[in-house]
Amino acid sequence: MSLLRVDGLCKEFGGVHAIADLGFAIHPGTIHSIIGPNGAGKTTLFNLITGVYTPSAGRIWFDGVDVTGRRPSDLAARGMSRTFQNLQVFFNMTALENVMVGAHLHLDRGFLAALLGLPRIRRADAALGDEAARLMRFVGLDDFIGASADAMPYGALKRLEIARALAARPKMLLLDEPAAGLNPTESREIDNVIHKVAEQGVTVVLVEHDMRMVMEISDHVLVLDYGRKLTEGRPAEVREDPEVIAAYLGGQG
Repeated sequence: MSLLRVDGLCKEFGGVHAIADLGFAIHPGTIHSIIGPNGAGKTTLFNLITGVYTPSAGRIWFDGVDVTGRRPSDLAARGMSRTFQNLQVFFNMTALENVMVGAHLHLDRGFLAALLGLPRIRRADAALGDEAARLMRFVGLDDFIGASADAMPYGALKRLEIARALAARPKMLLLDEPAAGLNPTESREIDNVIHKVAEQGVTVVLVEHDMRMVMEISDHVLVLDYGRKLTEGRPAEVREDPEVIAAYLGGQG
């Protein structure tokens, strides 16, 4: 059974079809990439899947449940977590605190218990700190566990966001251009993190312009063009598809 299924999905903005009659499925435990030229609708699709936008038409199923139009918080509680194109880091916090924020859905949020500082709250906070440190080590941020977020380099902040998303204990992790703005060494570090996440059984879906990364790490690739599905398949199949080549290079190219 697919973990995510999209059927007849559409999104219009003032008469413009950003996503048009789109359908596909993502199976558990895979690395699934969504690619396409600028303006193809990739980030719009992410926003529809994660509840930021409501579809104009069509349905979205996640883990066997129709989640069309559900709020992002509901989807997060069901096991869907994401990062964004632009950094969404709390620079007034430490790196460790940023990761801890990602686990808020799994904490006891009772006001009275927190106000009184009950022992179980203190124990939970200590355990959360340990888990956040483990996740930072998992993404290769050992040297920044005690650092302030505003003192970290850009490439490390990209991995910090992944650690924070993992703190939500997702079934599916959606990464919106995780390699954007990175140098080749930093991009390879992201490659390694994505592989490690998938090895833990978390399904990874990414939007990415770095074709080296896409072709090397993906199990399946979906190609969008003007909001429609151009093709999909294994990386080698997609790379040789004449329509994909034309979409990226132009018909003459």
